[in-house]
Amino acid sequence: MRLLLLASACLIPAVPMTAEARTTRHAPAAKASLPGNIIQSIDVKGNARIETSTVLSYMVAQPGDTFNQDDLDRSLKTLYATGLFRDVTFRREGSTLHVDLVENPIVNRIVFEGNHAIKDEDLRKEISLRPRAVFSSQTTAADRQKLLNQYAQKARFGATVTPQIVKLSHNRVDVVFKINEAEQTLIHKIVFVGNKNFSEARLAQVVSSKEAAWYRFFSSSDEYNPERIKYDAELLRRFYLQNGYVDFHMIDATGELSPDHKTFTVTFTLDEGARYRLGKIDIRSSVRDVTPDMMRKRVELFHHQWYDGTAIQHNTTNMQEWLQADGHPFALVRSEIARNPEKHIVDLLFDINEGPHVYVERIDINGNTITRDNVIRRNLPMAEGDPYTPFARKYSKLELQDLGYFSSVSVDQTQGSAPDRVNVSANVVEKPTGEFSLGGGYSTDVGMLGNASVKQHNLLGTGVDAGISGTVAYYQKQADISITDPYFLNRNLVAGADFYFIQTSSNGYSSYQQSYSEGQYGMSLRIGYAYNRYLSQSWNYTLVDRQVSNTYSQAFIDEYPEYNAYAPSIYVQQSSGWSLLSQLSTTLTYDRRDRRTNPHDGYVMSLGGDFAGLGGGVKYGRVKADGSYYIPLDDLTGDHDWTVQLKGGVGYMGDWSSSSQKSVIDNFYLGGQNLRGFLQGGVGPRSGHICGTVGSDGKCSAWLPAAGSEDFIGGTFMYTASAQLNFPFPMGDDLGISGRYFVDAGSLSGIRVRNRYTDYSRRYESGYPYTPVNGDTMTPRVSTGFGVSWKSPFGLVNIDAAVPLRKERGDRIYPIRFGFGQQF
Repeated sequence: MRLLLLASACLIPAVPMTAEARTTRHAPAAKASLPGNIIQSIDVKGNARIETSTVLSYMVAQPGDTFNQDDLDRSLKTLYATGLFRDVTFRREGSTLHVDLVENPIVNRIVFEGNHAIKDEDLRKEISLRPRAVFSSQTTAADRQKLLNQYAQKARFGATVTPQIVKLSHNRVDVVFKINEAEQTLIHKIVFVGNKNFSEARLAQVVSSKEAAWYRFFSSSDEYNPERIKYDAELLRRFYLQNGYVDFHMIDATGELSPDHKTFTVTFTLDEGARYRLGKIDIRSSVRDVTPDMMRKRVELFHHQWYDGTAIQHNTTNMQEWLQADGHPFALVRSEIARNPEKHIVDLLFDINEGPHVYVERIDINGNTITRDNVIRRNLPMAEGDPYTPFARKYSKLELQDLGYFSSVSVDQTQGSAPDRVNVSANVVEKPTGEFSLGGGYSTDVGMLGNASVKQHNLLGTGVDAGISGTVAYYQKQADISITDPYFLNRNLVAGADFYFIQTSSNGYSSYQQSYSEGQYGMSLRIGYAYNRYLSQSWNYTLVDRQVSNTYSQAFIDEYPEYNAYAPSIYVQQSSGWSLLSQLSTTLTYDRRDRRTNPHDGYVMSLGGDFAGLGGGVKYGRVKADGSYYIPLDDLTGDHDWTVQLKGGVGYMGDWSSSSQKSVIDNFYLGGQNLRGFLQGGVGPRSGHICGTVGSDGKCSAWLPAAGSEDFIGGTFMYTASAQLNFPFPMGDDLGISGRYFVDAGSLSGIRVRNRYTDYSRRYESGYPYTPVNGDTMTPRVSTGFGVSWKSPFGLVNIDAAVPLRKERGDRIYPIRFGFGQQF
């Protein structure tokens, strides 16, 4: 009977199994004790690329094992899990287990068709399939979903992706993803439900998502993005907490796709709750030498003001950073609130205590392939062995971001060798720091212009900034070579050098009121250092060879009277020729602005001086003081783009030697950028250049002004003041447009010339070319106007329109000033 059963088993036909049958074919009635139930050998067929030994290594069932159904099932699953095979079949013939394989093909290439909104290389980064890898239908399906997710992030929810397989010889395939990108799914409507104290229009200003509009062609804010909706919900929460709604609750934030899959309706459902005011404001300190009284002046909040969660957080951070910078590196400040729902009052407590004493054990730099380690380390506000604080970590990231070398920066910490030690890791992703630009445009200062430059802001990874640039304009030509080392001699020194050439041509009276040409060939050596985070000083030595040319001398006019109308003032003529300027300058700057570009809060003050006469023929001294103060209007407007900017400046210069060469090009000039509404250099002392009286010898004896034909010769004392309101346009965020309203004031006086010919009583004296000077007055000139800035695709465009409110006779006005292109 036993022999009959074995013979019957050998006669079972080899029928390919389905996926379900493969796991159930072998009957559990077979007993391990029967010799015929042992796997004597395993025969693998169908494998062309994969070694038989490799296939066997993946299997659970091995020669010498029994024909165990569980082992066979696990072997089957393991082989499929490798992704190497499209089909696997087990067959038993006697004591031999046959494994029939169909290998997955090899991917020859991956092709994308129909994509325009996303480049091939960006799509390729998202998928797992790669050329020369094993093809898998499961991987292909997963990659299809990844591509759909990528298009969803671009607000193309109607996009379709269809994988197509093109079979090639030698078991190879091309994978083609056919893409129908569809139109962008934009936000048609944003709805707010539950708002009682703020209108929908006001809340629409808070969220970053915007309703679709024709002018948002430069913006993606009207594209539906689920992640942005979550961010908008957080923006609304912060907004309500900032305005006193402590109990605010965001119930739901959803996006509903229209039936035609073309638009979204976004709905924010919220519960505002009651509005709270601040009650008691207390300070508690457990830090040695830190008392509540000394910290009370650091509290920027006041009793009975509306609760402002953002202001409380800022005040907490400011107090903590001040303590850590003032010799208490481990001090921590926490704010605690206690609500009184009945009175709608929130009591506030600033709790100051000593945090854990933790020190930096090691600093690791990761991700820098170009920038040298020491360039990164020298910009970190901490080193090995220093106290480790949130203040140090925060400013480590800010300092590295400010370098401009990296697209992303993170500063992480891990546990060190002891509980009070941490390892700090600065992780950076580098970005290109070289620039090559070609540009052009128009400026009211120099006319049409063309610009070319090559710059490298991180030369060979050393942090050195170097560049060469050239500008050719209708009235000006300029070339510059500059190099700056921000950490000269591995110290807290910024050193640099500039070599330049500038040639400004006479342009009549259209802009500078300049009837002469000016050339400069020179160099400048710079060095600067920081006393601390806010106070810095710079020194500059300048050596320039200058020439004032294209001036008609009095002798020339005497000989050719027909050129009388083209002659410059006698004071300009005195400046004609070459002069050598050797000047030492210094500037002390105290900067407490929140950011260097487009500041919103804080102030900056500078005091500078120039001393000319270290060689050369020009010998004068000059002192300048400037200040700017920025007032945020967030509390009044609820918008971070509103800022009041107050600026003022004063300058004085004078010669310290009677032998000094006096040239009009060294004087102060007022108008244009520092006094809008007036011509560049069009305010201040001016002199005529029309011969008013011809003597008996036929020579000009008196130079008189004529309408619009006076030379502005600059002055020695100048003051300026400006108040400006920066504000957003209703659709400015999307178009990159911002506006400003300003009031400018200033005046310029003081005459600095080689010889003065202003004595009226000597007007007929031989050899005395009487030339009066007008406009030499301290009377303030005032102007007001509006300006617009546009960050256009081809560069920054600035337009200022101003009208003088107060001017003096002879001042040259210029109501519209604009520029665009690479320079302004």
